[in-house]
Amino acid sequence: MPAELSLVKGSKTEADELAAHELRLIAAAKKQDKAAFKQIYNMHLPMVYGLCLRLCADKAMAEDAAQEVFIQLWRKISNFDGNSKFSTWLHSVTTNVTISYIRKQRGWWQKMMNIDSSDADQFSADASIAETDLEKYIYRLPERARWVFVLHAIEGYRHEEIASTLGMAVGSSKAQFHRAKKLIQEWIGEQ
Repeated sequence: MPAELSLVKGSKTEADELAAHELRLIAAAKKQDKAAFKQIYNMHLPMVYGLCLRLCADKAMAEDAAQEVFIQLWRKISNFDGNSKFSTWLHSVTTNVTISYIRKQRGWWQKMMNIDSSDADQFSADASIAETDLEKYIYRLPERARWVFVLHAIEGYRHEEIASTLGMAVGSSKAQFHRAKKLIQEWIGEQ
């Protein structure tokens, strides 16, 4: 067998072994195995936290949202049927849980601080800490425009999926994406 072919075959085998290991962990976690769940947590925390951070635009809120994702995952891991990759399913769970978490928190902040939604958007943009210029711009976006931009431009969701997830019309998703792009382009032009 040529050396190049054996390397490719070896890589595929390693990927297959990793996928099989993950499936064994999922099966064990479905049986309430805490050690297996901890391994799943460690494997997927960077992706979950990263998506939470992009959606929340606030580090503390993203940490809380990520924890909520894993709490829900512990409760609902038995719902994973294996018809898709676990990471794809977890991505969807993360998106739904995080957006729900943000909506709950926004309501709480508005009640506690007695502020309207435009003030809440400004507070969120001012309070966030960006690591790159693009992240800074994303964090400045109004909430729904930020959600649509992150899900479409960064995470690769189609507008139909975004509309279903966020409970909006497909046209609204497209309009929010256009709004986000326009704002980011304006901010880049100001520099």
